[in-house]
Amino acid sequence: MFKKQDGGGDFKEIETVIGSSVKVKGNFHGKGNIIVEGTLEGNLKTEGNVLIGDNAKITASIEAKNIKVGGKINGNVKCQGYLEVGSSAKIFGDVECSTISIEKGAQINGKYTMANRSNETISKDA
Repeated sequence: MFKKQDGGGDFKEIETVIGSSVKVKGNFHGKGNIIVEGTLEGNLKTEGNVLIGDNAKITASIEAKNIKVGGKINGNVKCQGYLEVGSSAKIFGDVECSTISIEKGAQINGKYTMANRSNETISKDA
């Protein structure tokens, strides 16, 4: 689904997997890497990386170190580092990150803010 690029997240050590047949309701907080292939309603926050699979459906705000998105998110996305938005991704909410990659076909409907390394911010309405 995703190619290894500079700044991309490291998913070698996965702490939590929300499988394709799993539906989680409520706030989800962790410290490790998380893969979401199923459905999540609430909020997701981790100090690690998050990978959202192509068929995942998320109604939640997401906050993580690096995020790779392939599925659908209804909520805000905030990552400290790299955000990779795959061609099948649909994000309906505001996005904040340091570095972003958007493949052809992806949809982002909301405001995005990019903070560069000198802590300046650049905002743009998608």
